[in-house]
Amino acid sequence: MRIAEALILRADSQKRFEQLKSRISGNAKVQEGDEPAENPRDLIEEMERVAYELQSLIQRINRTNSATPYDDTRCLSDALAERDVLMLRRGAYSDLAKAASVTQARTSRSEVKFKSTVSVPETQERIDALSKAYRLLDSGIQELNWKTDLVG
Repeated sequence: MRIAEALILRADSQKRFEQLKSRISGNAKVQEGDEPAENPRDLIEEMERVAYELQSLIQRINRTNSATPYDDTRCLSDALAERDVLMLRRGAYSDLAKAASVTQARTSRSEVKFKSTVSVPETQERIDALSKAYRLLDSGIQELNWKTDLVG
Protein backbone atom coordinates (compact mmCIF):
# COMPACT_ATOMS: atom_id res chain seq x y z
CA MET A 1 0.00 0.00 0.00
CA ARG A 2 1.28 3.48 -0.89
CA ILE A 3 1.27 6.38 1.58
CA ALA A 4 -1.42 8.13 -0.48
CA GLU A 5 -3.70 5.10 -0.18
CA ALA A 6 -3.03 4.93 3.56
CA LEU A 7 -3.95 8.62 3.90
CA ILE A 8 -7.27 7.98 2.14
CA LEU A 9 -7.90 5.00 4.41
CA ARG A 10 -7.01 7.13 7.45
CA ALA A 11 -9.52 9.79 6.44
CA ASP A 12 -12.19 7.14 5.91
CA SER A 13 -11.43 5.59 9.31
CA GLN A 14 -11.63 8.97 11.03
CA LYS A 15 -15.04 9.59 9.43
CA ARG A 16 -16.19 6.10 10.42
CA PHE A 17 -15.07 6.68 14.02
CA GLU A 18 -17.00 9.97 14.17
CA GLN A 19 -20.10 8.32 12.72
CA LEU A 20 -19.94 5.53 15.28
CA LYS A 21 -19.46 8.03 18.08
CA SER A 22 -22.56 9.89 16.93
CA ARG A 23 -24.59 6.68 16.63
CA ILE A 24 -23.53 5.64 20.14
CA SER A 25 -24.66 8.98 21.54
CA GLY A 26 -27.95 8.73 19.65
CA ASN A 27 -28.65 5.33 21.18
CA ALA A 28 -27.29 6.01 24.68
CA LYS A 29 -30.74 6.61 26.16
CA VAL A 30 -34.30 5.90 25.20
CA GLN A 31 -37.67 6.50 26.71
CA GLU A 32 -38.57 3.98 29.36
CA GLY A 33 -40.16 0.95 27.75
CA ASP A 34 -38.51 1.56 24.34
CA GLU A 35 -35.49 -0.15 22.82
CA PRO A 36 -32.62 1.69 21.14
CA ALA A 37 -32.48 1.52 17.33
CA GLU A 38 -28.98 0.01 17.64
CA ASN A 39 -27.24 -1.77 20.48
CA PRO A 40 -24.76 0.72 22.01
CA ARG A 41 -22.48 -2.12 23.20
CA ASP A 42 -22.12 -3.41 19.64
CA LEU A 43 -21.42 0.11 18.40
CA ILE A 44 -18.83 0.64 21.13
CA GLU A 45 -17.07 -2.60 20.17
CA GLU A 46 -16.98 -1.50 16.54
CA MET A 47 -15.74 1.98 17.51
CA GLU A 48 -12.92 0.43 19.55
CA ARG A 49 -11.95 -1.79 16.60
CA VAL A 50 -11.90 1.20 14.26
CA ALA A 51 -9.86 3.19 16.81
CA TYR A 52 -7.28 0.40 17.08
CA GLU A 53 -6.99 0.11 13.29
CA LEU A 54 -6.75 3.90 12.97
CA GLN A 55 -3.98 4.08 15.57
CA SER A 56 -2.02 1.35 13.80
CA LEU A 57 -2.43 3.08 10.44
CA ILE A 58 -1.35 6.46 11.81
CA GLN A 59 1.71 4.89 13.41
CA ARG A 60 2.68 3.25 10.09
CA ILE A 61 2.17 6.53 8.23
CA ASN A 62 4.30 8.41 10.77
CA ARG A 63 7.08 5.80 10.62
CA THR A 64 7.04 5.92 6.83
CA ASN A 65 7.11 9.72 6.75
CA SER A 66 10.07 9.78 9.14
CA ALA A 67 11.99 7.16 7.16
CA THR A 68 11.32 8.62 3.69
CA PRO A 69 13.80 11.19 2.36
CA TYR A 70 12.13 14.21 0.77
CA ASP A 71 15.35 15.75 -0.49
CA ASP A 72 19.02 15.86 0.54
CA THR A 73 18.33 17.63 3.82
CA ARG A 74 14.78 16.71 4.89
CA CYS A 75 12.66 13.66 5.47
CA LEU A 76 9.01 13.60 4.47
CA SER A 77 7.96 14.44 8.05
CA ASP A 78 10.08 17.60 7.92
CA ALA A 79 8.50 18.61 4.61
CA LEU A 80 5.01 18.02 6.05
CA ALA A 81 5.79 20.23 9.04
CA GLU A 82 7.15 22.93 6.75
CA ARG A 83 4.02 22.74 4.58
CA ASP A 84 1.75 23.06 7.63
CA VAL A 85 3.62 26.13 8.84
CA LEU A 86 3.56 27.70 5.37
CA MET A 87 -0.23 27.40 5.43
CA LEU A 88 -0.42 28.92 8.92
CA ARG A 89 1.76 31.84 7.87
CA ARG A 90 -0.21 32.36 4.66
CA GLY A 91 -3.45 32.43 6.65
CA ALA A 92 -2.04 34.97 9.09
CA TYR A 93 -0.92 37.29 6.28
CA SER A 94 -4.22 36.86 4.49
CA ASP A 95 -6.07 37.88 7.66
CA LEU A 96 -3.69 40.84 8.04
CA ALA A 97 -4.29 42.01 4.46
CA LYS A 98 -8.04 41.79 4.99
CA ALA A 99 -7.85 43.71 8.29
CA ALA A 100 -5.53 46.36 6.83
CA SER A 101 -7.62 47.02 3.74
CA VAL A 102 -9.33 50.32 4.36
CA THR A 103 -12.69 51.05 2.86
CA GLN A 104 -14.15 54.42 3.62
CA ALA A 105 -17.90 54.67 3.76
CA ARG A 106 -18.09 58.04 5.43
CA THR A 107 -21.23 60.03 5.03
CA SER A 108 -20.05 63.16 6.81
CA ARG A 109 -16.74 64.90 7.57
CA SER A 110 -17.15 64.30 11.30
CA GLU A 111 -16.89 60.51 10.98
CA VAL A 112 -13.66 58.78 11.95
CA LYS A 113 -11.22 58.15 9.14
CA PHE A 114 -9.02 55.05 9.17
CA LYS A 115 -5.65 54.39 7.58
CA SER A 116 -3.70 51.20 7.16
CA THR A 117 -0.61 50.68 9.33
CA VAL A 118 0.84 48.01 7.03
CA SER A 119 1.39 47.90 3.29
CA VAL A 120 -1.39 45.81 1.81
CA PRO A 121 0.43 45.33 -1.55
CA GLU A 122 3.58 44.11 0.25
CA THR A 123 1.48 41.82 2.41
CA GLN A 124 -0.23 40.46 -0.71
CA GLU A 125 3.18 39.82 -2.30
CA ARG A 126 4.14 37.81 0.78
CA ILE A 127 0.86 35.86 0.57
CA ASP A 128 1.57 35.07 -3.08
CA ALA A 129 5.13 33.91 -2.29
CA LEU A 130 3.93 31.70 0.58
CA SER A 131 1.18 30.27 -1.63
CA LYS A 132 3.71 29.41 -4.33
CA ALA A 133 6.08 27.80 -1.82
CA TYR A 134 3.16 25.79 -0.41
CA ARG A 135 2.06 24.59 -3.87
CA LEU A 136 5.59 23.52 -4.83
CA LEU A 137 6.18 21.70 -1.56
CA ASP A 138 2.74 20.10 -1.59
CA SER A 139 3.15 18.78 -5.14
CA GLY A 140 6.46 17.17 -4.14
CA ILE A 141 4.82 15.63 -1.08
CA GLN A 142 1.89 14.31 -3.15
CA GLU A 143 4.27 12.80 -5.67
CA LEU A 144 6.18 11.00 -2.93
CA ASN A 145 2.93 9.82 -1.35
CA TRP A 146 2.01 8.00 -4.57
CA LYS A 147 5.51 6.54 -5.03
CA THR A 148 6.36 5.43 -1.48
CA ASP A 149 5.25 2.14 0.05
CA LEU A 150 3.94 2.19 3.60
CA VAL A 151 6.31 0.52 6.07
CA GLY A 152 5.13 -2.37 8.24
